[in-house]
Amino acid sequence: MSKFVRGLRAPILAAALVASVGVAPASAAPAPVGEVLTWGTAAVAKVPIPDEARSGVTAISAGFKHNLAIKDGKVLLWSNPGSLEGDHLRVPLALWDGVDAIAAGTYHSLAIKDGQVIAWGRSLLVQVPAEATSGVTAIAAGQHFSLAVKDGGVLVWGWESGGPGINFGQFDVPKEATSGVTAIAAGLGHALALKNGGVIAWGWNKYGQVDVPEAARSGVVAIAAGAQHNLALKENGEVIAWGWNEYEQASVPTIAKSGVTAIAAGQIHNMVLKDGKVIVWNYNGQGQMDVSAAVREGGIKQISSAYYHNLVLR
Repeated sequence: MSKFVRGLRAPILAAALVASVGVAPASAAPAPVGEVLTWGTAAVAKVPIPDEARSGVTAISAGFKHNLAIKDGKVLLWSNPGSLEGDHLRVPLALWDGVDAIAAGTYHSLAIKDGQVIAWGRSLLVQVPAEATSGVTAIAAGQHFSLAVKDGGVLVWGWESGGPGINFGQFDVPKEATSGVTAIAAGLGHALALKNGGVIAWGWNKYGQVDVPEAARSGVVAIAAGAQHNLALKENGEVIAWGWNEYEQASVPTIAKSGVTAIAAGQIHNMVLKDGKVIVWNYNGQGQMDVSAAVREGGIKQISSAYYHNLVLR
């Protein structure tokens, strides 16, 4: 399958978020489950959650310094004042109804509506290729690139040229990821795909983040990509992790080795869902592990992690 990219010469941005979102097919829109809760870095987590997101939300996605949610088919966006650039502050009018999925990246956001990818944010990250304007079933937003699934094959676009930090090989979709893919995740400079229960990885590999362990080659039901590490959820509820491990973000605690039902990877921390409650490990420099009393009550339905903050839906 062809790759679709837009070239630009640009500097490396030191603070790289990793947003990784596995999105269900657009035809499988969930029923409203309730309110959004957040915690972590004060610049994002202390921004008031919109009143609209206090009930009836069906999907969430945490970005670098912003958050997305879907309610009644409309995209909601909130962020720290001054943290987003120009048009990224304004949700496109087309996304005020009928939206099926969302993905928040570092400097841009994505949504699926009627199988079409709509992007907004930093200009050269929002030029969606023609191939992604119909039939798309999943999306993921990274720092300088985007992923989509169409007809079971992975599409990728973004800033391919421009020096180190932009292109790590994430644009070179391997042949095995051109068919049969059911989920995707975007890291800093690497990408993941799920096919027939096995993880496929490509792109930046400085810390072994694309060296898929044997345990993640079968029986996997969900994937998540951090900056330079990954998570996979096995059908038996066990979490598998690999890649950069300086803060033990790729070391799975015993409590997350069974019974887990959802996973989310942040920059250098992880969050999983077990028995309706969240488990967070390991880096806590911005309060990512300081789970509030409201969250600890349980009843959590969805989770999403970003740079240094978390979102949950209950």
